Amino acid sequence: MASKRGFFRGSKPVGPRHARGSRQWRGVLHEYADRLDVSKATTVVTLGEGGTPLIEAHSLSEMTGLRVFVKFEGMNPTGSFKDRGMTMAVTKAKERGAQVVICASTGNTSASAAAYAAYGGLTSAVLVPDGKISMGKLSQAIAHNAHVLQVKGNFDDCLDLARDLADNYPIHLVNSVNNDRIEGQKTAAFEVVEVLGQAPDYHFLPVGNAGNYTAYHRGYSEEARRGATNRIPRMFGFQASGSAPFVRGERVKNPDTIATAIRIGNPASWDLALAAQADSNGYFGEIDDAGILAAHRLLSQTVGVFVEPSSAISVAGLLERSEAGVLDKGATVVLTVTGHGLKDPAWALKNADGSDAQPTKVPIDSAHIAQVLGLGGSS
Repeated sequence: MASKRGFFRGSKPVGPRHARGSRQWRGVLHEYADRLDVSKATTVVTLGEGGTPLIEAHSLSEMTGLRVFVKFEGMNPTGSFKDRGMTMAVTKAKERGAQVVICASTGNTSASAAAYAAYGGLTSAVLVPDGKISMGKLSQAIAHNAHVLQVKGNFDDCLDLARDLADNYPIHLVNSVNNDRIEGQKTAAFEVVEVLGQAPDYHFLPVGNAGNYTAYHRGYSEEARRGATNRIPRMFGFQASGSAPFVRGERVKNPDTIATAIRIGNPASWDLALAAQADSNGYFGEIDDAGILAAHRLLSQTVGVFVEPSSAISVAGLLERSEAGVLDKGATVVLTVTGHGLKDPAWALKNADGSDAQPTKVPIDSAHIAQVLGLGGSS
């Protein structure tokens, strides 16, 4: 099939993705036009999302006997993987004549929806649970002029309200219950296959609404059908112990975890995720908050990747499954870390024992500083 790259309004045709020469990444709807529901008439709303790093995590490889890579989605424009889906959702909202977009959110979705709506000239409304939203992301949504409405309830209540408003008023819902979101998010799997030359053996990621779990599996499946890979990875999804409906097999009425992005008791993509799990011989597991925070520190200190605590559950899940002996040594593993650490930075300011991390105060004395750094006296 001939590539449609480069035909959008306002874009300049460029050569193949692997052609020599420097060029700017143009966002997933431009880069993967031949695999998404877009046409020459589509006016794309993009902030250049996608094209995020796939980082080989040598320390995690040594710990597990696996070849481990980290897909760092915090490098998207608003700091999370949500941007991949939001470019498609807002592009389609404009295509269908929408004037207002709405979402329920604990943080990442609100920032992404507000940013893409602002760029696309739409009004955005965000429903957030009372007292349970990342302040960094709330500030982003407000900066992008979103109407932020605080609901006396949890995320699931907010999503129910957003659905009701979209059903009964001229408002376009951009949560992951909207299939356009899943379609945009599946592009991360395309990128993994391009970089590795093959799908990994295993893929680990956090599970909240389970849209990303669904999207990666969809993306890998499509890559297999077009012959870009000869396998689909086993999909491992992890939830926080206080918010683990897939593990429990039922809705969690009052989800509770420090991992705000996955504090969800009734996943919007429940049926789709279960189908992806079954098709990939996948697995859903849980990690407690202490394990999440330990993995958060490990990833920052040994891989150099700073993520929100929710993202670190991928690392914790990998270590748990590796210790359980269920992963084949030498296999290739990709861990998706979904959001940047600046979403919930307060957790990085805590020591392992829970005490506040403080800078060490030193005098204006280089010899003293060298001693503090364990470098001894000057020669």
